Amino acid sequence: MFPARSFWLLLGNLAFKPKIRFAHSDSSTVPTIFKSRRDPWINPTMLLLGFMPFFTFGLGTWQLQRLQWKIALIDELEEKLELAPLSLPQKINLSVIPEFVYRKVMLRGRWDHAKSMLIAPRVHEGVHGVHVITPLIRENGTTVLVDRGFVSKEYVAQGTYQQETGEVEVLGMLRTSQPRNRFTPDNHPEDGIWYWTDVDAMAEHAGGESARVQPVFVEQIFEGHAGEAGSRLTKGIPIGRAPTIDLRNSHLSYVMTWYALSGLTAFMFARVLVTKKRSIGRKLPRFT
Repeated sequence: MFPARSFWLLLGNLAFKPKIRFAHSDSSTVPTIFKSRRDPWINPTMLLLGFMPFFTFGLGTWQLQRLQWKIALIDELEEKLELAPLSLPQKINLSVIPEFVYRKVMLRGRWDHAKSMLIAPRVHEGVHGVHVITPLIRENGTTVLVDRGFVSKEYVAQGTYQQETGEVEVLGMLRTSQPRNRFTPDNHPEDGIWYWTDVDAMAEHAGGESARVQPVFVEQIFEGHAGEAGSRLTKGIPIGRAPTIDLRNSHLSYVMTWYALSGLTAFMFARVLVTKKRSIGRKLPRFT
């Protein structure tokens, strides 16, 4: 027989003992920290990777079109270069000159050496020198500018490069002012310093309209072989340009670059998609 006091103490403990809720009960919940969470599919990185293949493919297609245009332009200019030389009229229509660029012309007249201009620096076969621009007074009294070609700097310094006298016949090709980039210095006509071909400024420097100087620029053509060019170089005789088209055409390399980038970024985007699809989300933390 238990004492009465012990019996009532045992009964009180059972009555007031807190209930224990097990983790596996239906009403239990998993703390948020343990929930598996996936990264969002749409984020700045995915948007950029998805955009780049299309963007670079578009640039490659644009450069392909530019390549086709440049090839057609070069073919057109080469056809012009093969035509018989023109004889320029007394009064030249300046507005149509761009349509006749690279077209051969035949000129007759006398050099005005007193108004020659030197464009420097220039390099020919590793030799430093200048290009000699000399006004040519034609038979009809009008004057055009002619780039006679390259002369080494030693003959320029001595002033002993060839200066023909009397009537001459010049075969050349029509050109326009050279495009100037941001690194090309300004010309200084008052000091006789020229860095690039500015046809209008050169024509004005040679006398301008009052002296019947027309802003028409012709590059003299040299059709000799390499041995003859070397001989001219050692004698101080200007070496004209070759009758070729010198337009720069790098569009093919641009096409290959942009299409390669398009393929690479498309592969990267597909790889990321596959990785995200296989991912089960963030791993649960481990407690010890």
